[in-house]
Amino acid sequence: MPVSDSLPISAGWCRVEGGPVPLRCWWSPAVSWPEDGSESNENVTELTRLRVVIVLPEVFGVNAWVRSVADRIAAAGVSALAMPLFARTAPELELGYGPEQLAEGRRHKGATSTDQILADLAAAITWLQNTLQSNLEITVVGFCFGGHAALLAASLPQVSQAFDFYGAGVVQGRPGGGAPSLELLPQVPGQLTCLCGSADPLIPAEDRAAIASALLAADPSGQRLRYREFEGADHGFMCEARESFNPAAAEQGWQLLLEALRD
Repeated sequence: MPVSDSLPISAGWCRVEGGPVPLRCWWSPAVSWPEDGSESNENVTELTRLRVVIVLPEVFGVNAWVRSVADRIAAAGVSALAMPLFARTAPELELGYGPEQLAEGRRHKGATSTDQILADLAAAITWLQNTLQSNLEITVVGFCFGGHAALLAASLPQVSQAFDFYGAGVVQGRPGGGAPSLELLPQVPGQLTCLCGSADPLIPAEDRAAIASALLAADPSGQRLRYREFEGADHGFMCEARESFNPAAAEQGWQLLLEALRD
């Protein structure tokens, strides 16, 4: 993918302008490896030139783990931009996973609205299109609160597919108040995959059933809007930095995501 002067040529911080507020993002350009093992910009594939992933964080901000997600996606051949969700109240938030950090993250979550999230996403998308190229295929991947935000992002016309990893609260409402985010499913133009663990206390069985039912009602084929549940997996099962990390479920989650990026 051709890289603009406004983007680092290797993984690093960048500033996304043009929206309601500046966004301090982590940019991870696609890595390509020729047969001799040396790095070469000339070996970037057509897939790399056309696709980009936006990574949406948990309530802990664009921390080391979220940046590692973007880096892993880039290592698989697709550039990734990890963007903040709390740019108004904590633009450089990077928290660990202790109870005090969780409480702080939830305070910022409570001060964030759906309109703000969608406006920042639209700004990031426009910035990527202007900086890279206009016909990008954009995938949004989110975890926890970022998973809920990924479901919101799926309603944007520029988003070709979205992955909502254990996004809680979509049955009850949406950030800042309003109707349940599940009611947006008929407006989703592309693909959406919702992934939950069966042992997640934040997404109890009745919520998981409601999510699966709503996805199926909006797409009876189950091919465009998909639900995947991982037996025994807790909230945060994708994150190696959390006690709830579930290696088997995480491997399956990564497989589903990377397969979708290669299709």
